[in-house]
Amino acid sequence: MNERILVAEDDPSILTAVADLLESEGYGVETAMDGTTALDLFRSSPPDLVLLDVMMPGMNGYDVCRAIRGQDARVPVVMLTAKGQEVDKVVGLELGADDYIVKPFGMSELLARIRAALRRGALAHEPLPGAAVSLSADFGDVSVDFEAMSGQKGGTQFFLTPKEAALLRFLLDHGGKVVSREVLLEEIWGIDCEVTTRTVDQHVVRLRQKIEDDPSRPVFLQTAHGAGYRFVCSPADL
Repeated sequence: MNERILVAEDDPSILTAVADLLESEGYGVETAMDGTTALDLFRSSPPDLVLLDVMMPGMNGYDVCRAIRGQDARVPVVMLTAKGQEVDKVVGLELGADDYIVKPFGMSELLARIRAALRRGALAHEPLPGAAVSLSADFGDVSVDFEAMSGQKGGTQFFLTPKEAALLRFLLDHGGKVVSREVLLEEIWGIDCEVTTRTVDQHVVRLRQKIEDDPSRPVFLQTAHGAGYRFVCSPADL
């Protein structure tokens, strides 16, 4: 195991405990106690995963996550916070975080979330077995490059997070077939990730904002009410 993890946490006792745990599991670990240092470390030597506390001096975790996503759409970002309200989770997800852990947390849960995030990050840009869509896709005025985790719509560039890319590719691969939220959760987030079907809905909303002319009236990424979602390449396929 040679994955490197950047841990940004301003509580020294939590930082030490997490770093010691990860090192004992064979991960390379870099640490920071404020957001500015964390971002500097990320830019100087990008890690395989970022474990990011929300409330830090210098720059908070949301600002660091936003800056990371401006540079790298692929690296998994797991947020740590004492806040448990749904709105705080949504903010992190909207900024491109891959998972969200509320303090206090158990070390076994933390390890499971990290392993799952690393797996999803690695799988997000690999071809799906038997997939019709490989490294790119074109529909309407949208072009998507899954290798670069980015795309263009009408000449305007956008970026995809690892789970957005995995979700879009999975639906594209199933060409017009309805896929339930439960299946999407299992395939994209994994059975060991404690998220709800609302997480799928939130990612669909963000994808629509990037690929649809009118996200409130989607042409491509459609809802099958009471069943799930399907991707329709063109209105003629309806």
